[in-house]
Amino acid sequence: MKLWKRNLIVCWFGMFMTGVGMSQIAPILPLYIKHLGVSNAASIAQLSGIAFGVTYIISAIFSPIWGHAADKFGRKPMLLRASLGMSIIVGCMGFAPNAYVLIALRLLQGAITGYSTACTTLIATQTDKEHAGYALGTLSTANIAGSLLGPTIGGFISETLGYQGVFFITGILLFIAFITTALFVKENFTPENKKPLSMKEIWNAVPEKSLTITMFVTFFILTVALYSVEPIITVYVTQLSKNTSHIALVAGLTFSASGLANIIAAPRLGKLSDKIGAHKVILAALVAAGIIFIPQAFVKNPWQLMALRFILGLTAGGLNPSVNILVKKITPPSLTGRVFGFNMSAGYLGVFTGAVLGGQAAAFLGIKYVFFVTSALLLINALWVYFKVYKKLNTQLLG
Repeated sequence: MKLWKRNLIVCWFGMFMTGVGMSQIAPILPLYIKHLGVSNAASIAQLSGIAFGVTYIISAIFSPIWGHAADKFGRKPMLLRASLGMSIIVGCMGFAPNAYVLIALRLLQGAITGYSTACTTLIATQTDKEHAGYALGTLSTANIAGSLLGPTIGGFISETLGYQGVFFITGILLFIAFITTALFVKENFTPENKKPLSMKEIWNAVPEKSLTITMFVTFFILTVALYSVEPIITVYVTQLSKNTSHIALVAGLTFSASGLANIIAAPRLGKLSDKIGAHKVILAALVAAGIIFIPQAFVKNPWQLMALRFILGLTAGGLNPSVNILVKKITPPSLTGRVFGFNMSAGYLGVFTGAVLGGQAAAFLGIKYVFFVTSALLLINALWVYFKVYKKLNTQLLG
């Protein structure tokens, strides 16, 4: 087996488990905090919001730092650090004596992350040009699928093994990711003996600043769109359901439908990006995703919503790999880790912003307007991409 394929398989598994580990707490968080001794409903809601959001905010801060370390020391050491650290921290959450220790561990979880950044950088820099789209497309499914399937997995494990079992099993799986990374990931890395660059020097070294910013914003908008529905999906499914049993299961399946579709579509759309150009796939996927959000506001039952969420996942599957392909093409190899780190920060901020935006839009405007607001964001982003990316790259290719 070729080296890039072996690395891709191991990184995919590790990124999937990292995505699950970051998100599996979502459905059980309020219940676990109550289990830890908090009885007041308002306090449970407040502490749950802090525990959920703090991981992504801290991850956004630390992701560029670990990206810099990956460029300096190699990507494999960062993979080992992140997978081992997260396996220990997530496992310890099962032993948390109170909600405040749980929040502290969630904060540490955000600080120790960096597995996804190192994986993306490793695959981007060590895969040949002909297979870059397919490799990055396949890899992109791991984190998104893990994040979207995590709540369903966490809910299922908690029902069968209890709340603590969620953390113990996730910790074990992350440790398996550490072992497989140590044994099977191979990296040809030569550190550069240069003085560390300042943030200003790094930015000055980026040749395509406008395109890079557009890619960061596009990745941010994508994650906002995917997670804007998370706070309201259970309430919306309840409104649509005539049968009140198994609401949590149906809501989990509805939310995860886009993750399953993403797994199916992303590698294929990554290949398509290699053939026709990543800028074309990004524009088409943004427009399609923006349109598909609109009918979700008018569905009559959960199954219609689930079908539309699946179609959304098929379109969104073209965005992540295409963004990574463009970022790779316009970034010097010596800065790849740091630039991917900033891109991952945009994604983490998108998760947090999406959850907040969805909740606030539902509270002030109504649940249906969450879909309208998200659609508008995607279509506005598509318009920006058309003028800033599509027209520019098409002109360069024609010229």
